[in-house]
Amino acid sequence: MAHTAGNTKIGFIGLGIMGDPMARNLLKAGYDVTAYTLETEKVEQFAKDGGKGASSIAEAVEDADVVITMVPASPQVEAVVLHEGGVLENIREGGLIIDMSSITPQTSIEVAAAAKAKGVRALDAPVSGGEAGAIEAVLSIMVGGEQEDFDAAKPILEALGKTIVLCGPAGSGQTVKAANQLIVAVNIEAVAEAVVFLKKSGVDLNAALDVLNGGLAGSTVLTRKKDSILAGDYQPGFKIDLHHKDMGIVTDAARAVGAAVPAGALVAQLVASLRAQGDGGLDHSALVRSVKRLSGENPDGAN
Repeated sequence: MAHTAGNTKIGFIGLGIMGDPMARNLLKAGYDVTAYTLETEKVEQFAKDGGKGASSIAEAVEDADVVITMVPASPQVEAVVLHEGGVLENIREGGLIIDMSSITPQTSIEVAAAAKAKGVRALDAPVSGGEAGAIEAVLSIMVGGEQEDFDAAKPILEALGKTIVLCGPAGSGQTVKAANQLIVAVNIEAVAEAVVFLKKSGVDLNAALDVLNGGLAGSTVLTRKKDSILAGDYQPGFKIDLHHKDMGIVTDAARAVGAAVPAGALVAQLVASLRAQGDGGLDHSALVRSVKRLSGENPDGAN
């Protein structure tokens, strides 16, 4: 049976930059949502705005038909889902876990196996689109799991995104997300290098980026990030810290299957370097700052 707004209770774990707007979009779609996160004030605000708040994972999960987790990385997913007091210990038999975090494919496979052993269904469903995509409910959602479970979950996912694709069995969603993060990181680095090159060449940067974005060099990255890059505004829609974690997943997963990712490996090092320089809390478009430093520019100077 499809999990539509009229017949489904959702437990939502993780009200971060992405999770909070996603949980709110489920409310807007008419779902009954009970949320839990470590920051009590976020839970309280969610409840004030029409949702329900929980003081523990158990409370968020106990009456839920579906549990969505949106946390930073594999260790948090393991803690939230697999450990004592977690989702699997409290969700009802036959319930569905949709993990929308970006984690290693292997962790998703382990979660799916543990869920199956307890009579619980599981999907890995990481997303792409950043904070703006989460707010606007236009995320791209890459799903791993069984067709029947995907079909049941699709109405929920349609409240969160526009491109929703079952990519294969458990772990497949995370593998595709790793590829997504590879493409995004290399794209941002290319944009960053072009920005610094154009600026040092004395070209009208705004005009140059407009015309580039109208041709084959155009990209969602350039469309989404152009104005903030020009303004030197790196408020995080997706933090360097998180992209650093994702590039580790990409390089490890590629090594495991024998795939060469030379450009990805280089950009992974540039992301790590930027993080080491104290910029881990900034948006991943802050790779511009790294290229500025390498080019002898003040990273805090105007673009």
